[in-house]
Amino acid sequence: MEFLKKYSDQLNGSLDGTIELKEPTQLYEPIKYILSLGGKRLRPVLTLMIADFFGAEEGKAINAALAVELFHNFSLIHDDIMDDAPLRRGHVTVHEKWDTNTGILSGDALLILAYQLFEHYDAHLFQELAKLFSKTAIEVCEGQQYDVDFETRDDVSISEYINMIDFKTAVLVGASMKMGAIVAGASESCKENIYSYGRNLGIAFQLQDDYLDAFGDPETFGKQTGGDIIANKKTFLYLTALKLSSQDQVGELEGLYSVSPKDPTDKIEIVKKIFQQSGAAEATQEEIEKYTQKASEVLETIKISEENKKKLKAFGSWLMNRTV
Repeated sequence: MEFLKKYSDQLNGSLDGTIELKEPTQLYEPIKYILSLGGKRLRPVLTLMIADFFGAEEGKAINAALAVELFHNFSLIHDDIMDDAPLRRGHVTVHEKWDTNTGILSGDALLILAYQLFEHYDAHLFQELAKLFSKTAIEVCEGQQYDVDFETRDDVSISEYINMIDFKTAVLVGASMKMGAIVAGASESCKENIYSYGRNLGIAFQLQDDYLDAFGDPETFGKQTGGDIIANKKTFLYLTALKLSSQDQVGELEGLYSVSPKDPTDKIEIVKKIFQQSGAAEATQEEIEKYTQKASEVLETIKISEENKKKLKAFGSWLMNRTV
């Protein structure tokens, strides 16, 4: 989106100098590598945007935004290891390019470097930002553990899945926005409401990611399509399909999710067809819209200009309809 460009440019201009390539290079090269891959970088951009919307002086939120980006990339390196993912943003993942041990250690270093960025703020801001960051970090880990647990469970409910993606993905979106409000000195009610707005958008964002994993264009999506199907992940699409499908389709779907063929092409196509025929694909899009609408309702309670509210509504609409 055009109005995000200035925040994206500000972030990218600072990101290059955040990590110094020094000894041991085996630790820092993978960090420089994953940061060089780009990506949407929505979370740190949101930190900068919200800080601006609440009247922060220019540049004050940059270190908080950089911390968000480093933390997000730490989680991506570790997620890719856990998922044994071959691609990230259309490029070879860190653990594939180097090795698993290097990926774990470089990811750990990214997390520590993220925390160091808060040292640029005074004691009061440092404490508030670090407290939110720590709360968010442990929730992301809890969400990841739920995700892992679901792999061996056959009784995962849709509500449990929404709770998992709330922790794994949405809390970081909410925290990214709240950090911008904290740096800008916004009121307590505004900080809490922008956090709620971000969490609802974050759930919509992850549901859209799940949808694109099955139905997205790999050229624009930047990741292997059908990856969740190959990994037998119990996504909203899968759980909804089980709920809406005929008995025969449920049996077929459960059978497909109990195997891991060497060539998963046919499996992916059959599963996608069931997702569509059952109405699960359409239901997922409706759920994305529901959480986007929830975010819009919270937005009305936030004390920022009407012009900035319009920008946030446009952002939510774009997020719901994105293809990447």
